[in-house]
Amino acid sequence: MTGPDAIVVGAGPAGSAAAIGLARGGARTLLLERARETGDALCGGFLSWQTLQRLDALGIERAALGGQAVRRVRLFAGQRRSETALPGEAMGVSRRRLDGALQAAAVAAGAGLERDVHATALEGGAVQTRDGAMMAAPSIFLAAGKHGFRGFPREPAAWQRADPAMGLRLRLPAHPALDRLVGDAVELHLFDRGYAGLVRQEDGSGNLCLAVHKSRLDDAGGDPAALLRMLGDTLPHLGERLAHADWSRAVDAIGHVPYGWRARDTAPGLFRLGDQAGVIPSLAGEGMGLALASAEAAVAAWRHGGGDAAPAYQKRFATTMTRPFALANLVWRMGENRHAAGAMTGIASLFPALVRMVSEATRIEPR
Repeated sequence: MTGPDAIVVGAGPAGSAAAIGLARGGARTLLLERARETGDALCGGFLSWQTLQRLDALGIERAALGGQAVRRVRLFAGQRRSETALPGEAMGVSRRRLDGALQAAAVAAGAGLERDVHATALEGGAVQTRDGAMMAAPSIFLAAGKHGFRGFPREPAAWQRADPAMGLRLRLPAHPALDRLVGDAVELHLFDRGYAGLVRQEDGSGNLCLAVHKSRLDDAGGDPAALLRMLGDTLPHLGERLAHADWSRAVDAIGHVPYGWRARDTAPGLFRLGDQAGVIPSLAGEGMGLALASAEAAVAAWRHGGGDAAPAYQKRFATTMTRPFALANLVWRMGENRHAAGAMTGIASLFPALVRMVSEATRIEPR
């Protein structure tokens, strides 16, 4: 039996988009996913105007996603707030809906999808699974998401090492108050050593995601729910939105997220995608954009040079990420500083064009 031309590890947005492009280009493609069913991943509920264009190119219809239209960005820092129209219409949609649509498109394009396959290592052009099986292919596309993958360390920026960043997520149930307060905006609530992003999704629920330093969580006794309640008590605008939270729901968490890290090199035959290529600070709202852009660039490189094109692709894509990452890091560090956050929000209210310029400059444009 002829083996695959390419194995894609991870069926999230980056992996599924790569599988679509590979299969449409005639490659025998095997897509591996560790989960038995498509879940609702912690990160990635915001699709920028540019990301929606990439989904259009992949044949994913916006109407079929049915997400919440997002037209404005709203900043809060203490009592200060600003509101600015986005450069284009974006969308809030759950990862379950997005991933399901991309996986279905990959299968329709001819890719094989195998679930409940837990890849644990890459060795000599082969994928090793938890049950000891080895799957070989000339090209491997690593799209394992934010979780670490054995043998491929990702070091955060130096300023994060002493106080690492963590990701938290709480689903806010659909409620008329949430419709009224959030509407068609994506909100960023800035606070000391972190921020919270909130956007409504296709069912009217709110996806509340936080990037916080461990020290801030330690202040709440290491309890994510206690931290959220503490923030709701001290941040009036966030408190309004948390007033109808269902506290019986677990707060999802992921630790030691290496925001700002980029992969600058790789071995021939191995293409690193999505969060395995780089982890942009989530305040920029470009995580899904990076996932799809990396898949697009990797597939284009593979079509021109096969597996041998991987090192050149990785270098080019690392260069592509330089400016958006630097700007996103700067905005994040200002936003988590209680003195700078207020000034930044005040400037945003006075100069909305500057907000739109930053929004544009933090998008990923493959070269």
